[in-house]
Amino acid sequence: MSEIVLSGSGHLATITPDRWVPGAYTLTVDGTPQSHVNLDDPSELFFEYVQRMGHVIDQIGMPGEPLTAVHLGAGALTLPRYVEATRPGSRQQVIELESDIVDFVRTELPWSKKASIRVRHGDAREVLGKLPSGLHGTVDLVVVDVFSGARTPAHVTSVEFYQLAVALLSPRGIILSNVADGPGLAFARSQAATLSAVLPEVAVLAETQILKGKRFGNLVMVGSAAALPFEWMPRLLSAGPHPSKVVMGSELREFVAGAPVVTDATAIPSPPPTKSIFQVRP
Repeated sequence: MSEIVLSGSGHLATITPDRWVPGAYTLTVDGTPQSHVNLDDPSELFFEYVQRMGHVIDQIGMPGEPLTAVHLGAGALTLPRYVEATRPGSRQQVIELESDIVDFVRTELPWSKKASIRVRHGDAREVLGKLPSGLHGTVDLVVVDVFSGARTPAHVTSVEFYQLAVALLSPRGIILSNVADGPGLAFARSQAATLSAVLPEVAVLAETQILKGKRFGNLVMVGSAAALPFEWMPRLLSAGPHPSKVVMGSELREFVAGAPVVTDATAIPSPPPTKSIFQVRP
């Protein structure tokens, strides 16, 4: 196991080998597993919500077609590695506040030198607003996966934030946002309402027990100006280890159920998970 104390947040970051998958590792920050990477096969995705993100990414354009992508939040660069492995030649930018974590991962879990992955250091929202104007209207994929420990900071949950992200999207571009929430789903419903305020096509992908508000977990929010390519998604989701669902259209309106759109004035961090949620059995 390798570890480092991050100078910005003071959180402890550790990288540990996967006990069951040779060549795979887990990055944990402040006790929260944030990334799982298979160095021998970066196209293999481990966490269920990341698999769902991968399913959506697979449907952008033609199979194997290079993408232009912006990732907010680095972790161990699981999805940038996945995009490079499945769509060689993709142009990708990764924005990460904690420069220590990028250096840590680069040393312990180096990615391919052939990959066109540029890392920008700084606050996701601030850097997003300063990206080159030439990127506006050209990005096929924006991934929002920003966490400080186990919680998403408030300033990357508002309609003003999403407006900055939407400005980058190409006509076929998709936003993928990882939202963590628990029983009641008040935070997730407001995030769905907020994304719907800036994009006409929105869907939520998650395990059915999470969608029913029965336990804490991750929901994947998908937004686009174009019709979402979900013909195959129900079958792909049902193949997972847990029953899952795509919520869109009238079901999404029922899911939102009048939840308020989040603004900078009302934004709050995502709720903390229960202490037992990330415990790993020996």
